[in-house]
Amino acid sequence: MVSDEPTSVSAPISTENSPVSHDKGFQKIHRISYSRKKSSLVSSSKVTQRDGRSKPANLHKARLRRYSRMLHDCVANGSIREGKTIHGRLITRGIELDSRLSVSLIDVYAKRGRVVYARKVLDGMPERDVVSWTALIVGFVAEGYGSGGLSSFCEMREEGIKPNEFTLATILKACCMCFDFDFGRQIHAEAIKLGFFLDLFVGSALVDVYAKCGEMELAEKVFSFIPEKNVVLCNALLNGYSEMGHGEEVLKLFHRMSECQMNLSKFTLSTVLKGCSNSGYVKEGQVVHSMAIKIGCELYEVVSCALVDMYSKCGLVHEALKIFENIKDPDVVAWSAIITCLDLQGQSWEAAHLFNQMRDSRVTPNQFTLSSLVCVATHLSDLLYGESVHACICKYGFQSDNLVRSSLITMYMQNGCMQNGARVFEAMTLQDSVSWNAFLSGFNDYKNFEEVLGIFYKMLMEGVKPNAYTFTGVLRSCCSLLHVAFGKQVHAHTIKNSLDGNNFVGTALINMYAKSGYLEEADVTFNRLINRDVVAWTTIIAGYADTDQAEKTLSYFCQMQREGVKPNEFTVASCLSSCSLMATLEKGQLLHSMAIKAGFSSEMFVSSALVDMYGKCGCIEDAEAVFQS
Repeated sequence: MVSDEPTSVSAPISTENSPVSHDKGFQKIHRISYSRKKSSLVSSSKVTQRDGRSKPANLHKARLRRYSRMLHDCVANGSIREGKTIHGRLITRGIELDSRLSVSLIDVYAKRGRVVYARKVLDGMPERDVVSWTALIVGFVAEGYGSGGLSSFCEMREEGIKPNEFTLATILKACCMCFDFDFGRQIHAEAIKLGFFLDLFVGSALVDVYAKCGEMELAEKVFSFIPEKNVVLCNALLNGYSEMGHGEEVLKLFHRMSECQMNLSKFTLSTVLKGCSNSGYVKEGQVVHSMAIKIGCELYEVVSCALVDMYSKCGLVHEALKIFENIKDPDVVAWSAIITCLDLQGQSWEAAHLFNQMRDSRVTPNQFTLSSLVCVATHLSDLLYGESVHACICKYGFQSDNLVRSSLITMYMQNGCMQNGARVFEAMTLQDSVSWNAFLSGFNDYKNFEEVLGIFYKMLMEGVKPNAYTFTGVLRSCCSLLHVAFGKQVHAHTIKNSLDGNNFVGTALINMYAKSGYLEEADVTFNRLINRDVVAWTTIIAGYADTDQAEKTLSYFCQMQREGVKPNEFTVASCLSSCSLMATLEKGQLLHSMAIKAGFSSEMFVSSALVDMYGKCGCIEDAEAVFQS
């Protein structure tokens, strides 16, 4: 006789012929074990089993509770096989499931990535409540299927079931995954309507949604309304500031958290470090590093990786390597950060060597690692190495990843292998602005100007919105051929896309107009720039210097200094050439002293301009002294 009591499931039944091992079998189980009709047996004092025997209702409920606890343990242990075994035993013994046991089954399947099975259990329930729906939504979100979570939530609402605070917090997480700002706003309205807006979990999730979608004003408003602020809520806002590169706001909020004596977790410190790295705040990052050492968080992987990233982006390779070497078992994120760091600092061979070490340590690279490695091959101008990296990408199965493909296109185009670059580009199913820009990057010289026009036109016809890098690349080509007529059309497109005030685009426009002799247009474009940096100033100054308008050149140089922008060697060289034309020794000597003070008097462009200036001003001895030095 088979006992009705739940037994240990440490030795699961064979799944070879088990009805839960395959989808068809699962459907069979589903038909046997569930019925949409409400059973009248459970409501009576005894429960009738398949063999006609009766069991007291209390004993039946106790047995269901024990099975539910066993399923709960399966979730805690992460054992899907044991969960399936228990499900099979419930079916073979003809035990009718109550709502609690059904939810436990949904929880087991959903949290172990079997959301299809979880959905089938849900569909078999006579009465589905908010708990069972939330368990399914949690499963979708846990597995990274945000869209599945959103569609399940919509079905739940269509059935007239109201969400609770846990449902709302989970569905807001799904909105974060999908970057669905509009859906997030609807959930915000529902949270207010149902009275859950001030709930800490819901509030934190709302802040996270708005921050991830770049709506920092809304994130700040929600944050200010939550009466009780904990570290989770603050971390959500901190992360938003970090992602947006608002370093000052990150530090202000972090200071407030410290003053309130909140327990600063490893996630808080890693988020602050990310904000410092995105804003270039190396000194502040070093202070956070010392705090991490003080509270014993430095050796946590998430903090160590953030430190490597921060020092890498701030150009402190030695410090980044030192932190990296202290990580016991660096994961793919840490390896990717240090490889990118070495490459950006011009140590491309060292980055390539480090990738070999990463493979030797049996860490599998991801798309970010491989994308960085393609950049290494680009900077080395080594086509053979680039092709071997391409083979490695295919081996690891990332040949369809857009980020990797865009990097490959750039590598092939900049190494002069345009045919291979075109092949990678044409094989892409989704050609975004990044991949189009990568494809355009190989056609910057005058010989390929017609190709640039064709690609740019095709890009517009495909409905891909050009960005600042697109316009900069196309304008550079216009400048190479002095094709000002097409350049003006591109200028019109930049205005249409509200990018004419962008520094990169504006500087490219100034350069194109100045090189073509259209200095009035260059002047108008320059004055429309929002933040004029040293490159923009140097471009307009060089434009006037090249057309022998010495007075205008020096006038702009004085204005640049009044605005507090420090000149570089090219700015000084352009101004010195204007002094040569005007034969103004006094201003030339002033520029010479400025160049010495700034440390670029020995630069070739500046030295040549000084020799020319002193020679034309009749100071041959000074010209000879500069030449000899």
